[in-house]
Formats: sequence, C-alpha cells, structure tokens
Amino acid sequence: MDFRFTPDEEAFRQEVRRYFTEELLPPEYQGGHYDEFSPENFEFTKQVARKLGAKRWLAMNWPEEYGGLGVSPIYHMIFKEEAAYHRVPGIDMGVGGITWVGPTLLLLGTEEQKREHLLPLARGERWWCTLYSEPSAGSDMANIQCRAVRQGDEYIVNGQKVWTSGGHIADWGWLLVRTDPNAPKKHHGITLLLVDMKTPGITVRPLINMAGHHHFNEVFFDDVRIPVVNRIGEEGRGWYHTMIALSFERTAGVAMAAGARRTLDELVKLAKETKVNGQPLAKDPEIRQKLAELAIEVEICRVLGYRIVWMQTKGAVPGVEAPMIKVFSSEVLNRIGSIGTQMMGLYGQLWRGSKWAPLAGGILDVYLTSVGFMIAAGTNEINRNIIAERGLGLPRSI
Repeated sequence: MDFRFTPDEEAFRQEVRRYFTEELLPPEYQGGHYDEFSPENFEFTKQVARKLGAKRWLAMNWPEEYGGLGVSPIYHMIFKEEAAYHRVPGIDMGVGGITWVGPTLLLLGTEEQKREHLLPLARGERWWCTLYSEPSAGSDMANIQCRAVRQGDEYIVNGQKVWTSGGHIADWGWLLVRTDPNAPKKHHGITLLLVDMKTPGITVRPLINMAGHHHFNEVFFDDVRIPVVNRIGEEGRGWYHTMIALSFERTAGVAMAAGARRTLDELVKLAKETKVNGQPLAKDPEIRQKLAELAIEVEICRVLGYRIVWMQTKGAVPGVEAPMIKVFSSEVLNRIGSIGTQMMGLYGQLWRGSKWAPLAGGILDVYLTSVGFMIAAGTNEINRNIIAERGLGLPRSI
C-alpha cells in the first residue's frame, strides 16, 4: 500500500478545500456540532446537498450514467475526508443514502430501481433512512417481526421500527421485513424493500436523544402497500443483502476519523489558550500525554480507512477491515469526548447555547452522542465477534 497521493489527487484536495471555505459555506459558518436535520437547519442542508450534487461530487465514484463521475474511490475518500473535517452537512442524503443504499443498489438493484433512485440521490434531491431495528430486534437483527404479506403485485406491511435515524426528513426508506414467519432459521424468510415514506399508513414519531437532538424516530406501518418491484433481490434473501449494505455502512470510518481530527484540533487549540493557575493547560504533562495518545489513535483511524479504500481500488471487497475501523473509530470519538469534558472541568458539563460553554458546548455533544456510534451498524461487541471469527479464525462464541 502506497500512502502517497498523486499530484492530481493532491490538487483535487486543495480544490475541495477552497470550494468549501470560499464558496459553499458562509463565512460565519463554524460547523460546530451541527444538527443537520433540525427544522432551523434542514433547508440549508438541502441547499448544500443540491450544490454538491450539481458538481457530481456526492457520489463521484459512481458510474456517470447514475450521476457520478466514474472516478477512483480515492477521490471520493478525499471528498468525504474534507467534508467531515469542515463539517459539511447533507453529504449522505439522510442516513445511508450515499454510503450504503446507493452502493448496494449498484450491486443488487434492477435497472429500473437504479434509474429510479440513483440519479436523484447523486443530484442531492432524494433523502433516505434505514429501517432495521425494532423493539425486540436490535443487536439480534434476525429477530425482526415487522411483517410483509404478499398480495398480488404488492406487499402489505404491518409492524414497528425504532431508532430510525433521519426518518422524519426521509423521502424513501430502506426497509427490512419478515416475509416468511415459518422459515426454519430466523435468518431466512427476511426480505429487503424500498418504501416511499409518503405511502399511506406510515406514521413517524420523534425520539429525542440525550444530547437533545431529534435524530431518531419510531416508525409504524399499518397496512402499508409496497409494490413488489420495490424488492431488493430475492424474497427471503434480505438478511444476506443487508449484510452487504452493513459492510458498506461500516466503511464510513474515514469520515469519522476526519471528524475526530477536527475535534481534536479544537481541543489542542483550547488547551494552548486556556490557563489554569497562570499556566496554559497544554503544559500539564497529563493533558499533553492524553492529547498525544488521541492524536496517535486518530491517525490509526485514518490509516485503517485508507486501507479499505486502497482495497476497493484493487477490486477487493473489504471483509473484517470494515468492522475493524467501525469499532476503533467509534471508540476513539468516545474517548475524545470523555477526555475533552475532563479537560474542561465543570465547564465541560455546560449545554450548547451557554455563553460559558467551551467550544460552544460541542465537546459535551460529542461525549453524549458518541455512545450511539458504538451501537449503530452493529454493536462493537458484535463487530468484535466478526473480527474474531472471520479475521482471526477463532471459534464462534456461544
């Protein structure tokens, strides 16, 4: 693996940075810990997505006929890194639209499904959510009970989903349902569907997380009719199709590493500027050691992400590499939030909006929201099992 970028790739990185700082984002925009789906922010989020879509940057590694530029995954990685560092909103078209819905459609979708969904995604026009988890099916995703019964050319769906990120702003959903309750194994009899979130019978209710954000939702399905042509792949094979989508989801660590680097840079700057007993906080040996360890860990995240993209350029499909970066990057972000709040002392407990809150309360926000990152895309415990069994060849846990 060669860690050097080509001159063209370096030039593209500079072009992206200039566009973000000089054209896309207003001078007063600091990113902060921006709630891109909130009522006061979502219109700006949509404007940003449409501008990036017009440049064909949102999905630049997709084929040109589906709205991309047909470029190497390296270019898309550079774009995502810079977007995450500058906290550009809207680059995933909801939750998963670009990261796993589009790539999975490219692999498994019919030509009609690709024409229907990929261009609006790449243009920044169609927002997505993912409907996996249920009250009794989170880590044990094969236990889903949301039922779909086929009647002619439609499925009739009844049931509930929970923790649906972005469900309140989504135009379409990526829905996992049970089509055969009598299948011999619970991983069988599951089907993956595409659902228009405006379909009659769908109710979305907000769930406010402990950081005060409306990101999650409950979603209820009452006799919701979904055309059979919206099915991904074969009926009853949804578990296996979803595992492909989860592999794409877990590769998002490149962006998480870049976001962590931005937050760490802010902490370092704060430590240099904040004095305790007349001395800059950065001169405290314990603080220096902790920040140095975090800097090393953030760099490890970045390299793990580069490894995955390098594999993709060789035509390889990442295996255990995806859960590796998912586990490590989510836990690094959690440590950044924890160490950051400790550095600030009692000020670290102040909420967003307080004039006394360091970094506008952003570190407390990281501390609270990072807990969810260790659960999303499969808990870190489950991902460690995948690494152990598939990567190290260890026996399956009981």
